[in-house]
Amino acid sequence: MSKVIEGLYYSESHEYVRVEGDFGFVGITDYAQNALGNVVYVDMPDVDDEVTAGEEFGAVESVKAASDLISPVSGTVVEINEALEDTPELINQDAFENWIIKVEISDKSDLDNLMDAAAYTAFCEK
Repeated sequence: MSKVIEGLYYSESHEYVRVEGDFGFVGITDYAQNALGNVVYVDMPDVDDEVTAGEEFGAVESVKAASDLISPVSGTVVEINEALEDTPELINQDAFENWIIKVEISDKSDLDNLMDAAAYTAFCEK
């Protein structure tokens, strides 16, 4: 079973968001990185780009597949994880430590549409 962390919000497309104040750290879940295999490239938006909940903001590519990244929240990108540009495999080492983008969340009600750890675990077991 993949690792799931309490206190995060999860989407059906296997992204998570860790909320700290008005900011959300968005990445892919352990389940997603396991499914993808060895990550070789992460396509990220630019700082100051707008992201919209439920819409694509980038992609993760592995040796066997490419997967679109779907933002779990709407807002403005305030930081990207630059370490992933040179070392995308960090996502395989720890998907929860190696977030992809930091977003200033524009509407926290977006979080109401996401799953908690228990719901996400059940979703993955289906």
